[in-house]
Amino acid sequence: MAVNERSYDVIGFGDEVPGVLALISAAREYRRRTSKYPRILLMSKGSKLESIGGHVVRGGLAYLDRSQISRQLRRSLGLGVFGAPPAIYKEFLQRAGVVFIALDPRQAGAALQKMMQEAGVALIRGVEIDSVLKEGQTIVGIKLARGETYFGKQFIDSTVNAELAQAAGVNKLRGFETFGLPESELPVTLVFETEGISVKRLKQIEYAYLKRFTNLNDAQAQDFIKHAAGFDQKLITSIRKDMFDARGNLKTMWAGRDYIDIRSPALSVAYHSFRGKKFSLAETGMILDKGNIAILPGGRLSWNALLCYVNGTQAEELAKAGGKPTREILEEMSFVEKWLKSFGATSVTPASELYIRHAGNITGAVEPLSGADMLMGGVPIWKALGTFAYHFDVRGGITGIGAKADALGFKSVSFEQPIFNIGIRHAQIQDVPNLAVVSPASGFKGFASSAGRIVEFNVAVGQGLGIAAIIALLSDKNLADVSNVEVRQVLLEIGQLPSVFGVVKSIAASKLQQFETQIA
Repeated sequence: MAVNERSYDVIGFGDEVPGVLALISAAREYRRRTSKYPRILLMSKGSKLESIGGHVVRGGLAYLDRSQISRQLRRSLGLGVFGAPPAIYKEFLQRAGVVFIALDPRQAGAALQKMMQEAGVALIRGVEIDSVLKEGQTIVGIKLARGETYFGKQFIDSTVNAELAQAAGVNKLRGFETFGLPESELPVTLVFETEGISVKRLKQIEYAYLKRFTNLNDAQAQDFIKHAAGFDQKLITSIRKDMFDARGNLKTMWAGRDYIDIRSPALSVAYHSFRGKKFSLAETGMILDKGNIAILPGGRLSWNALLCYVNGTQAEELAKAGGKPTREILEEMSFVEKWLKSFGATSVTPASELYIRHAGNITGAVEPLSGADMLMGGVPIWKALGTFAYHFDVRGGITGIGAKADALGFKSVSFEQPIFNIGIRHAQIQDVPNLAVVSPASGFKGFASSAGRIVEFNVAVGQGLGIAAIIALLSDKNLADVSNVEVRQVLLEIGQLPSVFGVVKSIAASKLQQFETQIA
């Protein structure tokens, strides 16, 4: 082999958490079967100066979305608060010191690197693909822009835009093209951390605003609402209404052990009136939304709140460019910083990368997965690798979907929450059979990507793909030829198969199937 050529068994492209944990699972399975360390490589687009871990680490997304299971169902099945997470995810969260749902990006990056070192997974950073080498349909290697070529047998792509898959000739739909809306996309977020504002202080600030905004005799406060709403009467009414819950009580923030959920638009109104910018993502392109806040060590608060509008083309461009925030986004961030410092924040630090929720979906998966499939309980119990529950979360909305639904006679675009069993077939690719994509860009159709984009779900898929890659490697076949049943068998053998409890919601599924079929 030439000096600038290396050979590996499994190569992972992209360092999102599901991809990293997929490679660690592969390495552990290889060692279990052969008693040898494997030749596994992680290719990260991230800088050498920063940690691995994609949008959770460099994008600073500390507030984790966890499986959402009703108390009643948990009790009946004897499950914990978050149901039955994949074993490797539980281990990762424990090593990163997660109490409940707040993941400190610093500790997360360190935990991932330690787990990789222990498993013998090699790492290279700052990669850019020059070309993908293929023999027939399969990938044999990746040539980098800086000159080296890395040969491999099985490949796992965990990038939000399926970058390796695209370079290998896999077709990817833009935006929500599965709904016939290629330029409609979920907003991106620039997460930021504050220091100097305590939880107690934040509660006081919000409560003071809530009292004023709900007092119709407070002329100045009512003026703030009007400015934040861009003097749009419909929006003014909706904002006022959103300050109260169903029982007529003020929607004060909920603070848990390591997180805060902001339920009312009071802080958003305060910011937007200060900014003189309408609180409307579609019209102004950026909003300070009701935040999900993670409480981190040392008095740090991590805010998932600044939503920035992008279309399908822009989401793809941002993903290709390593998720770096644009000049406009950083400019808006400087106003957020000024505003928060006026309440006593001593520092406001934006993440170095954006959180890109979604950037299209690949076609040609072995078994594509739709929202209706999820409502039907997902993969049948006898071949499932776990269960995940999450609502169809389109934070910020999908532009144009309401109008399309309306035209087809659908009264609503909201559907029941699925509780579905997990498999790997929607991530495996028919036409490039030694490649899988585990990310929001997997083979999702319709609403599936909005529940399927969540890290916890993708880690379960990633763990399965890591094991599948080793089954394929040692039996001299391709990743796409490995079944859910074969992976499930391994999880049983190593004592890591979680509870499986997908729920079939036939009526809701047939409604959504109708919607997904007709709207496309």
